[in-house]
Amino acid sequence: MSTYRKNSLAGGILYLITFVSIPSFIFYSGVKSANYVVGSVPDSGTGFGAILEMIVGLACVGTAIALFPVLKRQGESRALGFIASRTVECTCIFAGVAVLLSVVTLRQSGAGAAALPTARAIVGLYNSIFLVSQGFMPAINALFLGTLLYQSRLVPRALPALGLIGAALIVMSDVGVMVGLWGQTSTVPALTTIPIALWEFSLGVYLTVKGFRPSAIETLFRDRSTVARVDDESRVAALAS
Repeated sequence: MSTYRKNSLAGGILYLITFVSIPSFIFYSGVKSANYVVGSVPDSGTGFGAILEMIVGLACVGTAIALFPVLKRQGESRALGFIASRTVECTCIFAGVAVLLSVVTLRQSGAGAAALPTARAIVGLYNSIFLVSQGFMPAINALFLGTLLYQSRLVPRALPALGLIGAALIVMSDVGVMVGLWGQTSTVPALTTIPIALWEFSLGVYLTVKGFRPSAIETLFRDRSTVARVDDESRVAALAS
C-alpha cells in the first residue's frame, strides 16, 4: 500500500507540474508577433517559454510511468496506451518548441524583412502542432486514463467522468478549428479547454493529497489474485489431461 501511495503522490505532483507552462503564452507573445524578426523584443522570453514547455513534456511522460504499476491491474493494454499517448504528446511538445526556436534563429541570423513571411509560416506551424500536442492528445490521454480510473474506482468517479466529458468537448473544438468553423484562439476553444484542464488539475490535487482509494487498491489486488489462481488451476488441469 505504501508503494502505491508513492505512485499516486508522484503522479499527482507531476500532473500539477504540467500547469507550469501557462506563463508560456506571455513569454511567446513576442516571438509570435507579426514583426518579431525585424523588431526589438528580447529573445529571452522565448527561451523561458521553451524551458517551461519542455518541463511539461517530461512531466507528461512521468505521470504515465508513475501510475502504470497500478493502472495495469485494471487494464494493461489501456495502461500501455496511456504511456504511448503521453509519449506522443511529449514528442509533439518538443517538436513545437524546436519549431518556435527556429524563428529566434532566423532573427539572430540577420535575415531581416525578407524573412517575415517565413517567420509567420513557422509560427503557423507551431500553432498547428500545439493544436495536436495540447489539444487533441490530452483527449486521448483522458480516454485511456479516464476509463481505467472510472472502472477501478481508484479515485471518485466524478473526476474521470469530468475528464471524459472534457475529452469529447476538446475533440469537437479541434475539429471545428480544422474545418474552419472558428479560430484556434476564439471563444469556443477557450471554453472547451476548461473541463479537461479542471480534470487534470483536480486529479493532480486528489492524488497528491489523498492518493488512491484503499478499498479500490484492495479490490484490484484481490481480483488479480483470483484471475492468477484460476489461470494456474487451468494450466494444471490441462497438463493432467
